[in-house]
Amino acid sequence: MAITPIRSEADYDEALGEIDRLMGATPGTPESDKLEILVTLVERYESEHWAIEAPDPVKA
Repeated sequence: MAITPIRSEADYDEALGEIDRLMGATPGTPESDKLEILVTLVERYESEHWAIEAPDPVKA
């Protein structure tokens, strides 16, 4: 899998599959670097598409 921006649900699903495959990669290897990059891309995609808003503060 080439690392590219996640622009669609299909891209997102593919990235999640690759993350699953790379879990447990030895730190400092190209596989662990790829894992770290993919996790960052997935986190960004999720924050843009499924942001969780903070609850409204309770007013006294």
